[in-house]
Amino acid sequence: MTGAADDDPSGIATYSQAGAQFGFGLLWTMLLTYPLMSAVQLISAHIGRVTGCGLAKNMGDLLPRWIVTSLVILLFVANTINIGADIAAMGDAGQLVVGTNGHLLTIGFALLSLGLQLFIPYRRYAAFLKWITLCLLAYVALVFMVHMDWKAAAVGFIVPRIDGKVAVITVVAILGTTISPYLFFWQSAQEVEEVAQKPAAEPLVDAPWQARREFRRMRIDTFAGMAISNIVALAIMAGTAATLHASGHTTIGTAADAAKALEPVAGKFAFLLFALGIIGTGLLAVPVLAGSAAYAIGESRGWKCGLEHKPWEAVGFYSVIGIATLLGIAIDWSSIDPIKALFWSAVINGVVAVPIMAAMMLVARRRKAMGKFTIGPRLYFFGWAATVVMAAAVAAMIFVQ
Repeated sequence: MTGAADDDPSGIATYSQAGAQFGFGLLWTMLLTYPLMSAVQLISAHIGRVTGCGLAKNMGDLLPRWIVTSLVILLFVANTINIGADIAAMGDAGQLVVGTNGHLLTIGFALLSLGLQLFIPYRRYAAFLKWITLCLLAYVALVFMVHMDWKAAAVGFIVPRIDGKVAVITVVAILGTTISPYLFFWQSAQEVEEVAQKPAAEPLVDAPWQARREFRRMRIDTFAGMAISNIVALAIMAGTAATLHASGHTTIGTAADAAKALEPVAGKFAFLLFALGIIGTGLLAVPVLAGSAAYAIGESRGWKCGLEHKPWEAVGFYSVIGIATLLGIAIDWSSIDPIKALFWSAVINGVVAVPIMAAMMLVARRRKAMGKFTIGPRLYFFGWAATVVMAAAVAAMIFVQ
């Protein structure tokens, strides 16, 4: 589910823009992101399963309160912008198919998402919605059905190249939408919920005999989920490079522009497939975005948290979800095009991720919380490597002219 939520509308828009604007030139970012995002997600899961507490709670036990509060505020702001961009894109995509006013559809999708979160456990409806995201495999089919310059694609995948300021910003957006800060809090919180829901499960610091089985499950889960996420992302970039970029269409300004890439494989159904992919991933991702912000704020304040609780059992937690979703609706009424908003929300995620990843790495090596299950040298290396790469990309975006 985390892997599917990672290919949210913001990701689809970012990968599409990267392929349309730079062709195969930025495919190498996917070779870089897979090991780094897998490590970061595994560390997040590790922290939650070992301690039985979410990421924000663990950060609060280690860092000064003002630092944790600042990180949580940054996460809430970034997530709210992302939610607004996602639901606006869902409305825009729905308008392509049914012709109804996009603003009305945006409000409808936002209220639908909020209602599902309030009254139906996320796992229950996510189990159905994740099948809608299979529409994204149309991009994988597209790679094999259009004229693809495989030599150029291989060079773009293997040889890193950044040409100019815009390319640097796009790399930050790709990193930000792939290694997204909201997924760190979500993954950790889901492991905590696993412990809470299974009578035999306990935090590993209290039940070390469960560690071998649980670590194996987390590795399989994470590596498989992130692989699927990256394969779809790579296909979107390669597919838009072979169609839009090759035909001189280098700027994606609307949902219709992004949908055009699917015409060679879907014909008149291109808009339908694109819309289903955007709406399906949006309905999966918006609860993750709102929920991760609610987990972060709730854990830092000591509230009862969890999407398995009824709204009246966790009032503060669900209030944050409601506020984030309703504030997101306001973004739809701004003058910013949904596709551009999606791209820039990815850039913001890239910037916000840096301090959160650094704090997470400190938590993962804290023996007082993790006991004998502090992360090993391999995860430690890749976790800090991801942090350094993200920080370097953000610094380049700021300072490179």
